[in-house]
Amino acid sequence: MKVILTEGVKKLGQAGDVLEVKRGYAENFLFKKGLAVPATAAHMNEVKAKAKARADSEAKQLEEAQKISDELSGKHIEMKVKTGSGGRLYGTITAQNIADYLQKDGYSVDKRDITLAESVKTVGTYEVTIRLHPSISTNLFIDVKSEE
Repeated sequence: MKVILTEGVKKLGQAGDVLEVKRGYAENFLFKKGLAVPATAAHMNEVKAKAKARADSEAKQLEEAQKISDELSGKHIEMKVKTGSGGRLYGTITAQNIADYLQKDGYSVDKRDITLAESVKTVGTYEVTIRLHPSISTNLFIDVKSEE
């Protein structure tokens, strides 16, 4: 019997997959749990429409990530912080601080997507990698300066 999975099923497939399964398995398990629907023409059209919408959404996200990457690539951000003797910071600059700074500039970046090559504990210039999309990353530089 042909079915369309509505949710991912372990060792069977992902949502939207069209599979051939035994009738008993389909009727007694998949349909009762709401994990699948029969592969009728109406359900097939619905799956195709959802797949197209998902593909359009992913393409839009990729395009937006590429645009942000072009704008941020190689950019220098100046952050002024309180420092002690020898240019050491009171605390450190974290991914959250960078995300907040970028938020003020109008870029929505999650702190989990920001990678610092080294801890920012002194005045200087540091390289930061930002993952905007699974296939797009960009590098920018943070110029840490004393607030004096």
